[in-house]
Amino acid sequence: MSYEMILFETDGPVAVVTINRPKAMNALSPQVVNEIDHAMKTVMADDDLRVVILTGAGDKAFVAGADIAAMSKMTPLEGRAFSRAGQKVLFDMENMAKPVIAAVNGFALGGGCEIAMACDFIYAADNAKFGQPEINLGIIPGFGGTQRLSRLVGKNWAMELCLSGSLISAAEAKEIGLVNRVFAGEELMAAAMKTAQGIAAKGRVATRAIKELINQGYDMSLERAIPMEAECFATCFASPDQAEGMGAFLEKRKPDFKGALDK
Repeated sequence: MSYEMILFETDGPVAVVTINRPKAMNALSPQVVNEIDHAMKTVMADDDLRVVILTGAGDKAFVAGADIAAMSKMTPLEGRAFSRAGQKVLFDMENMAKPVIAAVNGFALGGGCEIAMACDFIYAADNAKFGQPEINLGIIPGFGGTQRLSRLVGKNWAMELCLSGSLISAAEAKEIGLVNRVFAGEELMAAAMKTAQGIAAKGRVATRAIKELINQGYDMSLERAIPMEAECFATCFASPDQAEGMGAFLEKRKPDFKGALDK
């Protein structure tokens, strides 16, 4: 696929997907959503790629929201289709076997905040701003914002952010648990890449299992989730990664994980 709205680059085992509409503050359109979806499927199909960094072009915006000019002309049926298409892409990204890191380099508003929340964790530049301001347009978040936000930061903060439509800084987002770490803008991508390369060097079987367990067990009772962890723990012992990891530890050398990752 020839991309028009995103850039797709690789650095060894790390794919960097950049939403590339800087003049439009990287605003989302159906085409942008489709291209992100295709990029994630491309990563999953390539065994040499192990981690994704998702960011925005320029230093002003990660994604400043949806393309309002395009949305303003939608009928209710078109609005539902757009919402469900976006929800599916983000759900698939959230549940893909390979980790996705959001590197938020500016405004992450509306759909931008929703995309960031569907990543496995968020690194933010110190100038980043987060919010769900859809209420100011007479609508609500449509890509999972009302649901993921409450799960990440709690009901009260989700209520305030969605009902007020106000924005919060990267520091405030970190304080309430939306953002993992905050960096000076010029250090953001290097920090994200360092973490991505570190994860890429880990065993892929264990990486996938951890992602699946945390995602699936989050809404389960502890009583139900713990046995699921035990089963995945046992499965790891059938992987060559377990023998390599423990062997390397005992031999005091760096492990070289090559375990297969089923798609």
